Amino acid sequence: MAYACISSLMQTLQQLLQSKSSLICESPIQQHVESSYQSLCALQVFLEDTTNEANDIENLKILEKKIKDVVYKAEDRVDSCLTNMILADNEDDREKACKFFNEELQQVETEFDSLRKEVMVIEFNKRGSKSTELAATTSFSSIEETTYVGMKKDYKAILNCLNAQTKELIVISLVGMGGIGKTTLARKVFDNSTIRDRFEKHAWVTISEQYNKRQMLLEVASSISGINNQEMSNDELMVIVYRSLKGRRFLIVIDDLWSTDAWDQMRRIFQNDNNKSRIILTTRLKHVADYASSPDFPPREVSFLSFKDSWKLFTKKLFKKDRCPPQLRKIGKHIIQQCQGLPLSIIVIAGLLGKIGVTYDNWKKIEENLKSFHGSVLEQCQAILSLSYNYLPPYLKACFLYIGGFPEDMEIRVSKMMSSWIAEQFIKATSDKRLEVVAEEYVQELMDRSLILGKTRKPNGRFKTCKIHDLLRQLCIREAQIQNVVHFPYSDHVPTYSDDINDRRRVMIPFLIEDYFCDHPSQMSGKITTRSLIFIGAGRSYLVPEINHWPDSISDFKLLKVLDAREIGYDFSHIIPQLVHLRYVDARIQDPSSLAKLCNLQTIIIYSRINIVQLPVEIWTMSEIKHVIIEQMDMPNPLSIEEQQPLFLNNLQTLALDSSPFLAEILKRTPNVDKLKIRAANTHNEWSDFVDCLINLQRLEKLSITATEDNSPHILSSVFCAPNLKHLRLAETSLPWEDMAVLANLPNLEMLKADRAFMGTYWDLNEDVVFQKLKYLRIKRADDLEMWEAASDSFPMLEQLVLQHLEELEDIPQSFGEIMTLKLVQVKYCSPTVDDSARNILEDQQSWGNCELQIIIVRSPIEVVAEEYLQDLTDTSLMLAGTVQRANSHFKLLKVLDVSSCYCDCDCDCSCVIHI
Repeated sequence: MAYACISSLMQTLQQLLQSKSSLICESPIQQHVESSYQSLCALQVFLEDTTNEANDIENLKILEKKIKDVVYKAEDRVDSCLTNMILADNEDDREKACKFFNEELQQVETEFDSLRKEVMVIEFNKRGSKSTELAATTSFSSIEETTYVGMKKDYKAILNCLNAQTKELIVISLVGMGGIGKTTLARKVFDNSTIRDRFEKHAWVTISEQYNKRQMLLEVASSISGINNQEMSNDELMVIVYRSLKGRRFLIVIDDLWSTDAWDQMRRIFQNDNNKSRIILTTRLKHVADYASSPDFPPREVSFLSFKDSWKLFTKKLFKKDRCPPQLRKIGKHIIQQCQGLPLSIIVIAGLLGKIGVTYDNWKKIEENLKSFHGSVLEQCQAILSLSYNYLPPYLKACFLYIGGFPEDMEIRVSKMMSSWIAEQFIKATSDKRLEVVAEEYVQELMDRSLILGKTRKPNGRFKTCKIHDLLRQLCIREAQIQNVVHFPYSDHVPTYSDDINDRRRVMIPFLIEDYFCDHPSQMSGKITTRSLIFIGAGRSYLVPEINHWPDSISDFKLLKVLDAREIGYDFSHIIPQLVHLRYVDARIQDPSSLAKLCNLQTIIIYSRINIVQLPVEIWTMSEIKHVIIEQMDMPNPLSIEEQQPLFLNNLQTLALDSSPFLAEILKRTPNVDKLKIRAANTHNEWSDFVDCLINLQRLEKLSITATEDNSPHILSSVFCAPNLKHLRLAETSLPWEDMAVLANLPNLEMLKADRAFMGTYWDLNEDVVFQKLKYLRIKRADDLEMWEAASDSFPMLEQLVLQHLEELEDIPQSFGEIMTLKLVQVKYCSPTVDDSARNILEDQQSWGNCELQIIIVRSPIEVVAEEYLQDLTDTSLMLAGTVQRANSHFKLLKVLDVSSCYCDCDCDCSCVIHI
């Protein structure tokens, strides 16, 4: 992956230049570094421009491979030299290493210069049409066009748009991943005779990846006028199209649109005569759909099929009008379940199963070998799915392929994915944006291109987790191995053993890790160039006795930059000092002093399993540090290393730690932190000192404070201030409810989570207390809260209210029924009266016209069991239901029977039916 490897080496060289590192021993070395950096910049720009213009994908891949091979070798040389210089024991060794570095840089500079001259004269064949891929697309489209299943809602929605009363030209966009059925849906509408009768002119135009104006004009002219004269000029074709459509109501389908520029050129052809003409377009790119759609008609996202519709599509394709034989249904459903609702995959599987013979034995063999069978499905679908990958911008390709390493069907944490991209140096740095912001833009762009799917959301609306379809994941795994971006041992498409085992750039290892390291030493005749070792455990632990012998071999990975080994549970303390290029480490480290030599560290996520230990004081000299997340460890006192001037970690963005006696001093020296998490706050009576320091953290946006669980009361000073704070979580702080007024003064607070954070039976928010921007409020385990009063304007922007474990609370303030921004009220394990007040809020909101509000009530298991017992008693006539019931049919009033006059008609002392 040329772009990704260029980005990685550029960041290494840039770090050397910006820090004026002592590793640049002589001015010639600095000159060579600067020259190499400029050459890389030119190559990066060249790749960006070439990708946008190239029509010949195969030539582009050849070119990228050549660039990648040269840059990878150069990076190996640079990093190896830096390793020798850092680990040099004496001045003589260091001078030798410096001299060798200078010689290697000269060679690198020469190779880059030669490469730059070569690639700058390469001309792409702009007439390439990707005929093979387009032919494959056409063949699959023809398959899809005859099979309509599970599209009723989408179909009706499009019909409603077509039948809208507005006379203006309407553009209706269908968006979704390749193979999901956009073309099928558009074709179903286009072929509907009732719909066609409403329009005088009709045209179907397939655009695909490279917009060809002439081809489009020929297709439209042929469709609407019957003229297909190849000799006509574009202007003549324009005239024919214009005259044919002028004053006539038309229906145009534009299939597979890939760019806004193409739409801008096409849009001018279809004039708006205010006669209810309509355009339907399909695209895989959300930003294209948003751009082209009419303002009052947002894009329609075509979703995956339900399992019921998947099975219906499968049987319709394979058995036509017949039903699936009973003995094959269970096996068939198991096979179809693996398609995850993608119509293209279902159709291909139906075709493959039809070819092998519809028998129980044949299908059973397929079921037993589902992995390999779906590999052949991938081959069949490759032509369509690979288009989305091939036409990704170069900066997104490595990021997309990296996702294939996460376990199958796993919901991937977006924050973890972004931090991995940054650690791997995939994210292109810009002068005006932080890497985290750029990474989030990359995530959104992949979602907009329908390559990853957003799943669960955070309260602020951003996605917390995402998923990737299995077929796209398999595409990632295969392409990542070919491009040497990342390897996935033990996956179905990658053999465990390979001759290139030492040259694998990044390795993601799931579960069966011992085999990889037992075999690896036998391949160490060459130098290991692996840069990343990531252990994917999906929550499982690797801590087993058998692994104790192999982690030492990780010390042979001298060029390693990323070590993500949290779930192994092995102590890496004695290995870490030899891995001087580490930028990212997530592991168990009993002796943190081993981190002292790692001057390139940017992310530290470490924990200890013994008594509290302390990070080395050198941490305060590591200017590259951006994220520090430590457990069972202390940050060192910055005063212990200061000599003449204070030390600051100005680049530190994330800090999560246990409290300490000098917490306030630490915060003063991390002025640019935007995420801060403090555990066991006030252990050393430092509460007021560090709370007062928060005003100095001008960039702080997210703050989490967990106090000790001794229920000792704390107080928020009236001067408590964090001007940019958006997300606040308080736990075990035992604050008085009156301090909520202090939090209301935070001007940008959007999310507030209080987990056993406040004490008192009464919470009163008067009219002067207003949370101006609060959108999410969660109150959890306020054990003694009985009454809560709030003015109607206390939460003017609130969207979500979550109440959990409030057993004593009588009700939710009635004023919430007047908050028109409210979208969700969730009540979990609260009193029955709180449940009732939530229902009352729903009624109030509906009366005000807010039909979007959702109420979720979760009752405690004990309450559910008790209610079942009550129901049993009423069923046996021992208790009678009163005249009042709740809306959910559960009893609100019960009347206990007087059983003193009841008698048993049997002489024994037994449990029998009581007669009244």
